[in-house]
Amino acid sequence: MEENQPKPGKFSWTYGLILGFIGVVFGLMLYSMDAHYSQDPATTIVSILLMVGIIAWAIFNFRKANNGYVTLGEAVKIGAGISLVAGIITVLYTILLANVIEPDFPAKVMDLRLAEMEAKGQLTSDQIAQQKEMGIKFFWVGYPVILIINTLIGLVIGLLTGLILKKQKPAY
Repeated sequence: MEENQPKPGKFSWTYGLILGFIGVVFGLMLYSMDAHYSQDPATTIVSILLMVGIIAWAIFNFRKANNGYVTLGEAVKIGAGISLVAGIITVLYTILLANVIEPDFPAKVMDLRLAEMEAKGQLTSDQIAQQKEMGIKFFWVGYPVILIINTLIGLVIGLLTGLILKKQKPAY
C-alpha cells in the first residue's frame, strides 16, 4: 500500500506565503520608520537570514513529513519554489508601494542613488536629470530582476540546506 507522500510544491506554496507575508510586514515596518529607501547592509542581512530560516524550516519539515527522507532535488525545488512565491508577493508589494502608498517612491529612490554619484563628482547636473528621467521611466525593470535574484538565492539556500539535510530512501 502506497503512503501519501508530501509534495515539494505544497511546501513551497505554504512556506513561500509565510516568507512573503513576513517580507511585507518587514517592508511595512521599514516604511513606517522611513527606512525603506536605505540600502543599509543590515536590512539585506536580515532579509537573507529570514529567507534562510524559512527555507531551512520548510525543508526540515518536509523531511519530517517524508519519514525522515529528503533528496537534494526536493530540497532545491522547495528552496526555489519558496523564494519564487515570496518574490511574487514582494513584487506585488513593491508595485502597491510605488503606485498607491507612495507614488513618488521611484523618483525618491533615483534622487538618493544619483545624489551619491553627484557627491562623488561622477555625473554632471544634466546627466543626473537624464538618468533620473530614464530611471523612473524604466523602474518596472526591477520587478523581474527581483524575481530572478530571489529565485537564484532560494536555489542556493535550498542546495546548501539539502546538502546538510539530505537522506535518501534505501533502495530495497
